[in-house]
Amino acid sequence: MQNEDNLTEKQKDSYNLVYVLFFLMGIGSLLPWNFFITAKDYWIYKLSNSSSYSKEGEPTLCLSFSRLSPKLRVLSSLWVIFLVFVVTTVLVKVDVSNCQTEFFVGTLVSVAVVSGASNIFSGSMFGLSAYKLRFRVTALALGQAMGGTLSSLASIVNLAAVQDVTTSALFYFLTADVFILLCIFSYLLLKFLCLFSCNHFIKIISCFRFLKNGGGAANVVPPLQPIIKKAWVLGLSVFYVFFISISVFPAVSSGIQSVNVDSGSPWTTTYFVPITSFFLYNFADFCGRQATMWVQVPGPTSRFLPALVLCRSVMVPLLMFCNFQPRDHLHTVLFARDVYPVVFNCLLGLSNGYLGTLPMIYGPKVVPRELAEATGVVMSFFLTLGLAVGSKVHLVFRGVITASM
Repeated sequence: MQNEDNLTEKQKDSYNLVYVLFFLMGIGSLLPWNFFITAKDYWIYKLSNSSSYSKEGEPTLCLSFSRLSPKLRVLSSLWVIFLVFVVTTVLVKVDVSNCQTEFFVGTLVSVAVVSGASNIFSGSMFGLSAYKLRFRVTALALGQAMGGTLSSLASIVNLAAVQDVTTSALFYFLTADVFILLCIFSYLLLKFLCLFSCNHFIKIISCFRFLKNGGGAANVVPPLQPIIKKAWVLGLSVFYVFFISISVFPAVSSGIQSVNVDSGSPWTTTYFVPITSFFLYNFADFCGRQATMWVQVPGPTSRFLPALVLCRSVMVPLLMFCNFQPRDHLHTVLFARDVYPVVFNCLLGLSNGYLGTLPMIYGPKVVPRELAEATGVVMSFFLTLGLAVGSKVHLVFRGVITASM
């Protein structure tokens, strides 16, 4: 039945317009966060006397806000992200040397707000995409990876084209503003397509009634229980994939310097970290997610899937023993060649894209059809939880190497 639904949907979407729009929405779901973390030189310049730290939003937001209508959740979260980025863009050219503490606190609040709004937006879109399973979920996942790739590529282009840090950051954040507006337009355009009719939104809203106390009959089993029973292994797999990734990227990977940094060449001093840490990871992540369109092994019930996910734990020591600088505690460097962080970051991104997307695709397939949307949101919750926990654990891994946070 699901194959027939997918075939029917593809026939209706003969110009791939829905696929493109979901792809753009995927870009918008993670692009704001990626723009914040890749503007490293700008934050160092602005917060030269402060210590920067990014805080993930509360993972429960994507569930607690699900009782609202999809339109309200998506549009409100996008507008909140857009307004925060407009303020961030305006502050680029403002001298904050006399109020760095206030700017630092404001930046933390902005990151927390953007992260929370992105969680709501991402969870809502995965819930919407789960109704017509495979190609919409894949489009969202590919868009998320492309968001990271575009942000890292924009950072590299800005470094090459603009020497002034503030001018570079201005163009950088303006690019994010344009993409967020594009996401708002894309969602509004979806409203006019027959594949996103009002009836579909009504079906989606009904899938989240389990979050309302007393919303149904007393003898009705809440949908959350069968979802967890069927998809808990897939959910934990998603959690662990993103937990490992965010534990070392970018906190550890961005601190790995070229072993030839003393040569003073542009490659070793300017472009090594943006390319090896950010661009290669995000591009490999995109390739891994793209691969799920052609190959989907192991299957949803295979024991090899969680086993492969657990094997990614080895990426933590591999990156920690590269040429991370400064090294105040762990002085041993086992991988003292520039090729090692290139290979390790590619493996980290490729495995993150492939093993992180497979459970997101499988989750809505292992539950009854009427629970597909709710399962999409639950899987997004596990993803966000992995990001949130990983963003705290990365301080431990970084602290093992250096005293500088």
